[in-house]
Amino acid sequence: LVIIVTQFSALAHSLAKNCAFTYKFDLFDFQEGRRVRVIERNLNELNYSTNRIAGELMQPAGYLKLVELGLEDCVKEIDAQKVLGFVMNKDGKSVRLPYPLEKYDSDVAGRCFHHARFVQKLREKASSLPNVEMEQGRVTSLIEEQGIVKGVRYKTRTGQESTAYASLTIVCDGCFSSLRKYLSVPKVEKLSHVVGLIIKNYNQFANENYAHIVMGNPVSLLMYPISSNEVRIMIDFPGTKLPSICNGKMAHLLTTIVAPQVCFGYLKYNLMCLQSCTMPLYIQLKKVTMPISSMTATPCLVPGALLLGDALNMRHAITAGGMTVILHDIALFCNLFRHLNLNDAVAVTKCTQQFYSMRKPMALKVNVMADYLYKMLFASSNDELSEQIQQGCFNYFSLGLSFSRGLMGLLSGLNLHSWKLLLHFLAIVIYTTGGMLLPVPTPKRAFAAARFLL
Repeated sequence: LVIIVTQFSALAHSLAKNCAFTYKFDLFDFQEGRRVRVIERNLNELNYSTNRIAGELMQPAGYLKLVELGLEDCVKEIDAQKVLGFVMNKDGKSVRLPYPLEKYDSDVAGRCFHHARFVQKLREKASSLPNVEMEQGRVTSLIEEQGIVKGVRYKTRTGQESTAYASLTIVCDGCFSSLRKYLSVPKVEKLSHVVGLIIKNYNQFANENYAHIVMGNPVSLLMYPISSNEVRIMIDFPGTKLPSICNGKMAHLLTTIVAPQVCFGYLKYNLMCLQSCTMPLYIQLKKVTMPISSMTATPCLVPGALLLGDALNMRHAITAGGMTVILHDIALFCNLFRHLNLNDAVAVTKCTQQFYSMRKPMALKVNVMADYLYKMLFASSNDELSEQIQQGCFNYFSLGLSFSRGLMGLLSGLNLHSWKLLLHFLAIVIYTTGGMLLPVPTPKRAFAAARFLL
């Protein structure tokens, strides 16, 4: 039996269906999938993260992993929207950056959707298997005996204390995990806050099936369609402090700073309507405000337990790499543990160590890409240097050809070669530094270039 403390039921389905364990007898062998028990805080779609602003954009590499796990139908019938790339906007100018999808089937692309609908589809897929049991409950602690995790203590839906035992406990309880401290050495770095607004009855983006990034000071925006008639606007506020919502500062900033940067008339009009900040609006903004953090993966080898997802590793949400990483980890985990006897503590610990090691190359590149692009494009400090850095990056993207294609291959997760990541990193640095020094390298420009390099 495997217990999963999770917000992502794709793991339960993959374990129960694809990770068969072989039983050997004198006359015959037979296989059966793992028995999986899923304990989730809330199984009700209406109450589960209805206003959640994370996990709404899946990159093409994430979709390919979804296909590999046999879960591609979970993005069907939820009004998910295909995403073919990004459009960068700055000072009224724009450049279209398509994903390099020429080698793939027409169905391969990014996907945008309501997170709760997607999660509900995953739950339905998992619970359709006879060896998966789903239960609503809040896990309070791990059960540990002689240094080995044997299961979890949790409160049931009715508030009763209960326990569950299993050969392997997988903790995948998200960015606000209460259990990661038992299985890792977490060092969470708060990068910014995001305010997520939904504009309804608007489906006329300037470039259909493209997400939009609006680069500006002091805040930047990420916009993408989450249904056929809804657009999500994610407004990033760098730093650990968020402008006050209750006294109207947030609404004033949205209408005076953010709205003029939005080049889509209807979206701009909706933001301008926030000027009359009322109590219902205050409540609405409060619900869709979320801190964005970064956390390197520093797991501890605890026999009988394993950490996955944002509970293990986080990066900035600008590149939407979170679902790509977790789906990659699930596929890797299932391959490693496919025929493993979970009652063999030594073998499980060895395989867990191997999993943590093998996930690093892919996760590291996605993390570096996310945090690097965030600092270059979004983390503005409203000074001249930040403006020059943004302009240099925008000009580099505007070069097109292999410059933008290579970066989009990295961003989409389709081409994560280390040398390409390093090459584009150096190219952007050199190109931006050169732009700061030209046409004449004055002392002021040289000082700005030195600050940028530092």
